[in-house]
Amino acid sequence: MSLKILVVEDDPLMLDLMAQVLASFEAQVRPLGDSEEAAALVERERFDGIFLDLQMPKMNGFQLAGKIRQSPSNRSTPIVIVTGHDDPKVMAQAFAVGGTFFLQKPVDRPKLAKLFKIARGIMFENQRRYIRVPLQTEVTCEIGPKTVKGTGVNISEGGILIEISGIGGPSTTVLLSLRVPGQSSNSSITGVVAWVDERKGRTGIQFTTIPPKDKQFIREFITSYLT
Repeated sequence: MSLKILVVEDDPLMLDLMAQVLASFEAQVRPLGDSEEAAALVERERFDGIFLDLQMPKMNGFQLAGKIRQSPSNRSTPIVIVTGHDDPKVMAQAFAVGGTFFLQKPVDRPKLAKLFKIARGIMFENQRRYIRVPLQTEVTCEIGPKTVKGTGVNISEGGILIEISGIGGPSTTVLLSLRVPGQSSNSSITGVVAWVDERKGRTGIQFTTIPPKDKQFIREFITSYLT
């Protein structure tokens, strides 16, 4: 699967160069020259990686990085900070607001290609975390003293979609018990309610704590489904 990359840069020539180089690695590139437009986009669309210029009008890169780290879909997305600053304090601030990699301007094709080859491994890992595959299985949810049963719809390494009701609203902590194909016993996973669709009777749960053995079973199940 190709990577889905957002590039935010107010210099049209630089934006075009970066889009061309990243596309040459078969990435799906979304180039944007407006940081406020990018801030709205990351709220509704998930990306595998984001290239972000620090010096931009309207909303600067520090502010936009903060918005990205607060967004539900891109909270863990790797961010490549792109800037002409070489001040260590600026670099420290960029990493403090959520930067994962640092790309120094001026940017040319070889420099960008080298950085992307380093960063894409982490981006692929981020992508795999969100891949969802169908999973029809009984799921038992414990919310404090209450126990509610539902049926799994699909699962990813980061969460599960369940047909269920009465589980509570967003941010509710849930203890899940479920079994994926190949397991001899149920997994016991802690999660939080990410969203609730009362009309469809479905709830999205984001995993917060998974025992290593259960995490491996889920990963192997997803991998076997995709191959």
